[in-house]
Amino acid sequence: MATHLDRKTVAGLALPAGRTEQFYWDDELKGFGLRICADEHGTVRRTWVIQYRHNGKQRRLKLGDLAKLNADQARKKATEGFAKITLGVDPAPERRPAAPAQTFRSCIDLYISMKEKEVAEGNYRASSLRITRLYLTGEAYFGPLHKMPINEVTRQLVAQRLAAIRQDSSDTTAGRARAQLSAFYVRMVQEGIAEQNVVLGTKGQAERPERDRVLDNDELKAVWNACGDDDYGRIIKLLMLTGCRKTEIGDLKWSEVDIGKATITLPAERTKNGREHIVPLSALALDIINSIHRRVDRDPVFGERADGFTGWPHCHLDVTLAKPWTLHDLRRSMATGMADIGIEPHVIEAVINHASGHKSGVAGIYNRSSYAEPKRNALVRWADHVQSVIDGTESNIVPLPVRA
Repeated sequence: MATHLDRKTVAGLALPAGRTEQFYWDDELKGFGLRICADEHGTVRRTWVIQYRHNGKQRRLKLGDLAKLNADQARKKATEGFAKITLGVDPAPERRPAAPAQTFRSCIDLYISMKEKEVAEGNYRASSLRITRLYLTGEAYFGPLHKMPINEVTRQLVAQRLAAIRQDSSDTTAGRARAQLSAFYVRMVQEGIAEQNVVLGTKGQAERPERDRVLDNDELKAVWNACGDDDYGRIIKLLMLTGCRKTEIGDLKWSEVDIGKATITLPAERTKNGREHIVPLSALALDIINSIHRRVDRDPVFGERADGFTGWPHCHLDVTLAKPWTLHDLRRSMATGMADIGIEPHVIEAVINHASGHKSGVAGIYNRSSYAEPKRNALVRWADHVQSVIDGTESNIVPLPVRA
């Protein structure tokens, strides 16, 4: 419908009865018009438009709302638009395709690449990276969320996944998965990628009482005798003799073992406190390592994969003790047993490379001693004690007097 569009005529234009859209075209400036339309709620909108052809295609461009742009202003803007069209320029702003939303999984991959860089720089342990990758990329943990845009993952969805993990595995596993996810979100918020940490407010791991399980001599003998002549059995025996953590022995590399010096040197990235740890080997521990067949093309001492021993969930020791126990209890049992045979506390702390104790805080800054000889003597004495327990013979170790 054509009419001259000015302030007076526009004031009298309306939607014809029964219609939801009507165009009124200016009879002087061809292609310049007013669009009146009503939405589903009955709200009527009036907008200025121009209609034109560009590159063989008919297009329509909104100039502005009648409430914000009067007839004279709209006509001027339309004239400028048609001038561009005459010069072969499309007056419509260039439409750029919307950037694809970053998926939860693509952000995880970015986060892991950041952690890989930290490992290379010595600021993150390789063993910690393996755990991070396991929980964040594993299909059994947050796999159902991987394809979602990261900012569409809600606290409710995370809570549901944690509940499923808790049901399918354990509260401990859910707690560890939650901790990894929360660390991921903290970094993504810092990077300006995630809008918020949706892990906050979800159910955490139930508090557990601190373990104090210590195996007595009879139990140590039962565990030792139950060990088979396989990787798992050798790992347990070395845990009992060295006091190392299970991954420190499970992921042991031949390049970390010096048979001539009878030592294991754990690099800083493989220890919990981030300090290099030298573990002297007793004759009994050295015999176990020497019994392992070494492959020329393989650095890991145990396991079949590049990361070392991975069979923890599938291995079971056929031994029954009075109370439940874990592999980590062997570390506590060794520390307690060493104290019982008179080894001084600061030497025990050095042997197990404890994160706190005699070298924590200010003491750790000034006391740089490695206690090499006291550690070796302590581990030899402990191995002699373990051997006497296994053989059922009287130990020839006499506890040293405790200094006042």
